[in-house]
Amino acid sequence: MKRVTGLVALLLAAPLLQAEWLEEPGRVVASTEGEFADVRQNLADAIIGQGLVESGTSHVGEMLERTGRDLGAGKPIFGAAEVVEFCSAQLTRAMVEADPHALVNCPYRIAVYTLAGIPDTVYLAYPRPTAGGATTELEAVEALLQLIVEESL
Repeated sequence: MKRVTGLVALLLAAPLLQAEWLEEPGRVVASTEGEFADVRQNLADAIIGQGLVESGTSHVGEMLERTGRDLGAGKPIFGAAEVVEFCSAQLTRAMVEADPHALVNCPYRIAVYTLAGIPDTVYLAYPRPTAGGATTELEAVEALLQLIVEESL
């Protein structure tokens, strides 16, 4: 039974092992092989797993597709693309107590998307939280975002 359990654990961890990370000053982008719907569900589960609730979903891919046609732009950008919003009362409270102007970082956002013509690579990305003097608190917010992305992969 241990062999089967180990194999199951390896198979479940496979997407995480294949994940690639790109960290830039203003954003973090992770990618993995898989299906958009699966990674999107993993994202929802990871948010719930942290005791948080999605406050909204922007269907950015659909909007860009529709407006692209209206503007005469024929080249599709995304296969599927959504931006999921959520917040942590505890982390946000600490962040804005340290710097009220850090409110600009809320709600937290994670984009999940595929590029046109490449449906088997799913990206998860979030903007790095930034604002004045709430350095420690912003690091806590970014750690939460990174954890949720890791759990989604």
